[in-house]
Amino acid sequence: MDILVIDDSRTVLARLKRLVEHDGQATAAIFDNPLSALDEARMRAFDLVLVDYNMPEMDGIAVICQLRGIEHYAQVPIVMITSEVSDKVRLEALDAGATDFVDKRISRVELKVRLRNLMRLAGAVRRLDDQASWLAGEVETAVRTLRERESEIIFRLSLAVEYRDNDTGDHTWRVARYSQIMAEALGLDADLCRRVYLAAPLHDVGKVAIPDGVLLKPGRLDEEEFALIRTHAAIGKRILGGSTCALIGLAAEIAEAHHERWDGSGYPHRLSGTAIPLAARIVAVADVFDALTTQRPYKAAMPFDEARACIEAESGRHFDPACVAAFLSRWNDIVAVGASASSRLRDIPFRIEPWARVPALPREVPAAGAATPRDAAA
Repeated sequence: MDILVIDDSRTVLARLKRLVEHDGQATAAIFDNPLSALDEARMRAFDLVLVDYNMPEMDGIAVICQLRGIEHYAQVPIVMITSEVSDKVRLEALDAGATDFVDKRISRVELKVRLRNLMRLAGAVRRLDDQASWLAGEVETAVRTLRERESEIIFRLSLAVEYRDNDTGDHTWRVARYSQIMAEALGLDADLCRRVYLAAPLHDVGKVAIPDGVLLKPGRLDEEEFALIRTHAAIGKRILGGSTCALIGLAAEIAEAHHERWDGSGYPHRLSGTAIPLAARIVAVADVFDALTTQRPYKAAMPFDEARACIEAESGRHFDPACVAAFLSRWNDIVAVGASASSRLRDIPFRIEPWARVPALPREVPAAGAATPRDAAA
């Protein structure tokens, strides 16, 4: 145990040091200058502080005030050793944060017992503090593990959906990253940016209910088929809606509203403007941009600059102008993410993406004339 002793009398310091260290359970650091003692206290975590009241540079009450302002000393026992026992001094010291008082004039035996009890108290405080720190560390570790598992579960589920409609999870990852980049550019707080990033991959979860004959049709959809595939937004809301989890609730909003349009011409509810949830407005831009810039069985990939022009042209009609502005403001980052289109998800370093262990999902080679995947942004 480390004990800080502050007194302008070298005789008193020597006496207190002998009493504190007599059984070898503690070590006393003695200072006759309170300013030097405070400097030492800021660099070293003492378990108990003994401080005199009357000192030339700074009185004991001022020292206690300074110590209580240091984070470590919020709970550490601080004891005033003084021959001044007036009520005024005691009240001032207690108000400053003193734990107890010890009268310098008491007998050596009583002083020894009082110091022993104070050291026991300091030991108990230290054990409680150590336990609290350990518990805080355990909670932090548990929360971090839960967040990582949450991330991986969501991306694995989104890959299951993606497997019905695309050959790989690259689309899922890119839409998530595009959405995160735009959320950051919009100035959303870090926690919401993370939730947008995790919720975005579930935007097409409702497609699990769309028949393969429609979802995988190689040619253009007729009106009846297109009406059927449009139901995936409402189905996604039914799958994810009603959850008490904020992240799943956000994913439900995105799944339902990512095909709404700023001008009110979208589906399923023909919402317009800010009536469309912000996260869905963000994902709408990300989803369409990725659909434009990736190759599909019935179309070639559009060059990035051309796709950018398409996004700009739809600002105020299909897309929220603020989301488009955010998208354009981080164009270099968008291009960097899009450039990863040819890489597989397993090639992304695990330290960056916690779900990087998820393997690519190779689709079986279809028989001649069999259906092929449709556009992910349908």
